[in-house]
Amino acid sequence: MAFKIDEVNIFELLGLEKLKELSTEFYRRVQADEDPEFRAIFARDLSEAVQNQYEFFAQRFGGPPLYQQRKGHPALRQRHAGFAITRRAADRWLQHMRESMEAVGIEADTSARLEEFFASTAEFLVNQGEQGEKLY
Repeated sequence: MAFKIDEVNIFELLGLEKLKELSTEFYRRVQADEDPEFRAIFARDLSEAVQNQYEFFAQRFGGPPLYQQRKGHPALRQRHAGFAITRRAADRWLQHMRESMEAVGIEADTSARLEEFFASTAEFLVNQGEQGEKLY
């Protein structure tokens, strides 16, 4: 699938520091989330998650392969397989990411490009139905 993020170099537009800021803001919101089912998906200490996320973003959005150099191939589905990710959790993740993009001041055109990618990725990672049945 072609994404709007691939039409421009998002990494050049935002830079590593803005991606770090986005990931830090996102995980600050995750940490504050009061939904126990959603919070159960995430580690108690989110510092490594912040680094994993901004390094993945840098790599995927046209920057250096930071994530791959440190952790290997992203293999998103495999790396998230141990967590119960429902559509509701994916929607909550996406909402926190939307709010984070706004909070860190990512401009509307870039935010729209990112949101398309984030929505597709969140849907791709859904691995459990709302009744607890495994989807794959």
